[in-house]
Amino acid sequence: MSEVEQLNVNFEKNDGLVPAIVQDNVTRQVLMMGYMNKESLAKTFELGKVTFFSRTSKKLWTKGEESGHFLELVSIKSDCDNDTLLVRANPAGPTCHLGTDTCWGETNERQAVGFLQELQSFIDKRYQEKPEGSYTTSLFADGINKMAQKVGEEAVELVIEACNGTKERMVYEGSDLLYHLIVLLTAKGLSIGDLASELAERHNPEWKKH
Repeated sequence: MSEVEQLNVNFEKNDGLVPAIVQDNVTRQVLMMGYMNKESLAKTFELGKVTFFSRTSKKLWTKGEESGHFLELVSIKSDCDNDTLLVRANPAGPTCHLGTDTCWGETNERQAVGFLQELQSFIDKRYQEKPEGSYTTSLFADGINKMAQKVGEEAVELVIEACNGTKERMVYEGSDLLYHLIVLLTAKGLSIGDLASELAERHNPEWKKH
């Protein structure tokens, strides 16, 4: 079964077209809305770049084919009625033809903290695929005890920099700690999102320590 068939989109409701809402995969900002038919949806999967059907020129068009501001495909989901698509993509430059980040003139800023989810997804993929030559793969291969030990080592290095080092080195060692912590969490079937949920729960005034 093809990727198009798996989505089970109802193209018959609106004369063969369905709305496709494009969302930045990292920021979750809505970038634009276009229309797809079965052929443009198939082309999107084939190219890995979001492709629409132009109702004006009556042909397929890949976003960015003239400007170079492609929308690199990440995922596509169909809604509960199977007549609207949610497309998640990574934009290569402004999305709107007027030069703005979105077709509503909004700024699409990627906050650095949002990269943590992207990093988690990357580490999840490494855990599933375990490609040879990857440092992350080697950490998983070492086992839980070694991973936990590595987290401890990175924590000590962070403490040393906090007490006697520079801010730059503290950021460097803190980044090492966070990365290795996410690896350990992943190996235990957890994620950085679980820590965020715990912190959010603690933010509730009614929260009590376990």
